[in-house]
Amino acid sequence: MKTIFEQLNPGACRSYLVGVEGSPEVAMIDPVLEHVSDYMRLLDQRKLRLTHVIDTHTHADHISGAAALKDLTSCEYVMHTSAPAHCVTFRVADGFQCHLGPIPVTVLHTPGHTKDGVCLVFPDKIFTGDTLFLDDAGAGRDDLPGGDPAEHFDSLQRILGLDGELVVYPAHEYRNREPSCLREQKLRNPHLHRRTRAEFVRYLEDLKLGPAEWMKDVLQANYACARDPKAAWIPVDVPACEIKGTLAHGVNDIQVANLPVAELKRRLAENEKPLLLDVREASELTGDLGHIADSVHVPIAQLPSRLKDLDRHKQAEIVTVCRSGGRAHTAAQILTQAGFSHVTVLSGGMIAWNKAGYPVDSTT
Repeated sequence: MKTIFEQLNPGACRSYLVGVEGSPEVAMIDPVLEHVSDYMRLLDQRKLRLTHVIDTHTHADHISGAAALKDLTSCEYVMHTSAPAHCVTFRVADGFQCHLGPIPVTVLHTPGHTKDGVCLVFPDKIFTGDTLFLDDAGAGRDDLPGGDPAEHFDSLQRILGLDGELVVYPAHEYRNREPSCLREQKLRNPHLHRRTRAEFVRYLEDLKLGPAEWMKDVLQANYACARDPKAAWIPVDVPACEIKGTLAHGVNDIQVANLPVAELKRRLAENEKPLLLDVREASELTGDLGHIADSVHVPIAQLPSRLKDLDRHKQAEIVTVCRSGGRAHTAAQILTQAGFSHVTVLSGGMIAWNKAGYPVDSTT
């Protein structure tokens, strides 16, 4: 039995055509609205009939083409039962099983990136949506509306229990990585490293960067089943669904220096104290780890839009601080690219500061 299997798009968003040779009936996974005319042309040229169009989740970086394809072809529009889009015609729950011709397909509900995320398990491949990307891309970010790192961990554990020879086909590929099997992804993908649930949540929280406002507009367009490609403004060639994907171009390549907690303690005793920039969430400043007295607080999600508030410190020594160093590292990269000349990262963050027994403030 030969199958029809093609990735249809020229860009980072991946849309897949699947079917069985000899049958005119095909399905499409994660179509993009701006390419709908291309899809229709392909179907017409090959005399194929689109019976189902499937979104693996509500997308935040592009407008889905599923609603438009449903209108044009009268196909079923398939999503998970929790999907908010009102134009979905066929809703599936976890464990739903069906056949594409003779090909068995199983639906796994895999929330985390979104509440309505699913993976489609075929005999030899798995379409993972944004639940799992390839290699160092990790997976889709969990700081969008409906995202939940703990749920994402549970979803990844389910995927890890599948056949290791299944080839992974995600909904995005920003850097031309080649699909490979789950067995390879277990070795190469940081989201699949062995961690406890709590450790995974902390791993993602320490990489957290709030979504760009435009992504929220795209979500709303998809909730409303938009048929107009201009329903929301979308920047070109931005790896938006990756963790830290909405950072300005080049930020991730900037190297920044670390500062040991003992050295910061020494400098704080001097007359020329560095500016301490704490980039955690407000609730963390009064939590178990507290904060260092006289810190300036700017959450990492707000930092790109609040750089002007820090302009007078461009030539000053700045030490960025977070829980363990991840968000502070990102903050230092953002500041360095913006022209701040002397930025370092508190090594080990507030965890290391507390472990050394140095004083903290837990008041607002």
